[in-house]
Amino acid sequence: MAKNKEKSRKKKSHIPFRLNLLFFIVFLLFSAIIVRLGFLQIVRGEEFEAIVRRTETTTITQSVPRGLIYDRNGEVLVGNQAQHSITYTRGTNDTADKMAETATKLASMIEVDAESLTERDLKDFWAATNREELLERLSEKEKLLSGSEVYEAELAKITEADIQFDEKEKQAAAIFKQMNGATALTTVNIKNVDVTQEELATVSEHLEMLSGVDVAKDWTRIYPHGELLRTIMGEVTSEKTGIPSTMINAYLAKGYSRNDRVGNAYLEEQYETVLRGSKAQREIITNQEGETLNSLVTYNGKQGDHLILSVDIQFQQKLEEIATNFLNSRVDSWNDRVYIVALNPKNGEVLGMTGKKWNPSTGEVTDNVHGIMNENYIMGSSVKGATVLAGYMDGVLTLDDNVMIDEPMKFAQRKTISSVFNRYGQVPVSDITALEKSSNTYMVKIALRMAGINTYEPDSELDLNTEATLGKMRSYFAQFGLGVRTGIDLPFESSGYLGSPNNPGLVLDESFGQFDNYTAMQLAQYIATIANGGTRYAPRLVKEIRGTDATGNLGAVETVMEPIVMNQVNVSPAAMDRVHQGMWQVTHSPTAYSTRFFGDYPIGIAGKTGTGEAQYQGAIDSLKYEDGYNTTFVAFGPYEDPEIAVAVVVPYTSTDTNHAIPLAKEVFDAYFGIKD
Repeated sequence: MAKNKEKSRKKKSHIPFRLNLLFFIVFLLFSAIIVRLGFLQIVRGEEFEAIVRRTETTTITQSVPRGLIYDRNGEVLVGNQAQHSITYTRGTNDTADKMAETATKLASMIEVDAESLTERDLKDFWAATNREELLERLSEKEKLLSGSEVYEAELAKITEADIQFDEKEKQAAAIFKQMNGATALTTVNIKNVDVTQEELATVSEHLEMLSGVDVAKDWTRIYPHGELLRTIMGEVTSEKTGIPSTMINAYLAKGYSRNDRVGNAYLEEQYETVLRGSKAQREIITNQEGETLNSLVTYNGKQGDHLILSVDIQFQQKLEEIATNFLNSRVDSWNDRVYIVALNPKNGEVLGMTGKKWNPSTGEVTDNVHGIMNENYIMGSSVKGATVLAGYMDGVLTLDDNVMIDEPMKFAQRKTISSVFNRYGQVPVSDITALEKSSNTYMVKIALRMAGINTYEPDSELDLNTEATLGKMRSYFAQFGLGVRTGIDLPFESSGYLGSPNNPGLVLDESFGQFDNYTAMQLAQYIATIANGGTRYAPRLVKEIRGTDATGNLGAVETVMEPIVMNQVNVSPAAMDRVHQGMWQVTHSPTAYSTRFFGDYPIGIAGKTGTGEAQYQGAIDSLKYEDGYNTTFVAFGPYEDPEIAVAVVVPYTSTDTNHAIPLAKEVFDAYFGIKD
């Protein structure tokens, strides 16, 4: 009995021990947790609090107004018009539904254009505002698709009825489209045209509820002189267009953003880095959720520098009128275009230039100034000054040996070549007289001498090295800018069209301007080079670059665009002087057609006429490939100290009447202020 009681006591005492052990272990665990929590809260509390409150600061850039473009006298040709803008800066974690919510709120405050929305745009907006319903429409299999595939499946579930939006919903969709097109931490304009004061005030008052939305200043290009020289100024892309795809890598490497507005043609493109200015900088502070907490302007940016052109806008206006009036007069029923270029031969500055084209369908005259650099024509005898000087450079003409017989020349299997003033006889002419009378055969004999042929036998075979002789002539012509790029400060220009000769007779045609094709700008550079005695300057439109002063007006000169010498013609001053004398005779000889315009002109003008035989390639389809003419005229003045060189090209005429000469006189009248 006693033994049973003892066993019972042992069993009873064992159970409390185990409970005590369990309680002790639990106590130790809770103690460890409390110690750990205390350590985290007391020792590392501030560290973890900082992590929770951590923000990220990102610097973003914003565009500034572009520099302006002025004429040489400070007249604004391309300006900026300031305007209010409502912008959106996309956060790092801005979701589609969040942007759609903001777009809906903003649509109740402003009016935007929703006419260009596509069906896809409407579906994108509906998808962003109806995520849960859209997911319910997907099958289990469709839900397993990849990101882009599942979204396409979602869009397919959106019906026509779903996107029957009212006007405000469409405007919200248009705003959402703008927002959704922005990349993280980039700013886009939601509305920057015709923002009303009421819209501006309403949005400003509700910025706290419009995540990422702000009000700012923006600009747009304006043209105070309308279409005057508008083409040559170029264009600026829109924010929607951004950087042209062909230039995206080059611009991104320079720190541009994809949606930056950039110059995409002519002066705006050529001087993009000058006109763009320095972007403003803004710091965006975001939390861990990517929400924008604060925005601070750290650098206001610097407006782009300004271009001062060499063009006088009043003189330019007169050139435009001269060209337009000529085409409207319909003096020649075939002619549909005209080009006029005026250069300063002392430094290559473009004093004025215009290209105009007549539309046979509408009867309207439109701008075609780009044709000056990019359309090529047979120029005829106006290039003969280069041929004579090529003869001197090659040594086949000398000051003591420059008289040759002008006579009709007939080679085997070739048409007879003759001069207009002498169709049948034999007349000794010097280089000066050859230019005055526009002798074709004098130029042909220069080419023959270059090929090593010093005698002429009627009906003989034309035995010369075509490639070598033509190459030699072209190298001399290139010294005047014929057949090569002129170096004008614009991004695109033709180097002319150089034909491929299939018979040696074409080398002879080259000598009097009947083979290779040149641009009006090349022709102008050629006569400017002769006018100044042999220095080929690159034509340039920009005279200087200037900054902005403290009042926002035209500031101090930052860069003077020094003349660029392309080359020096390798010919003696005496030989050049003989060409000058020949061109003087063209405008002053009693038998010369040009004399009636310049013989008693108050300013001494020297020049050279040209009539190129060419197939019609104008705008009148019924005349295509008909035989016609290009009439040209080059001139400079004053003769003793030239300050203007002019080239006029009148392509595709039905007769050989040289309409370029009276047009050139009008140009000189406008420049020198001479009235009839």
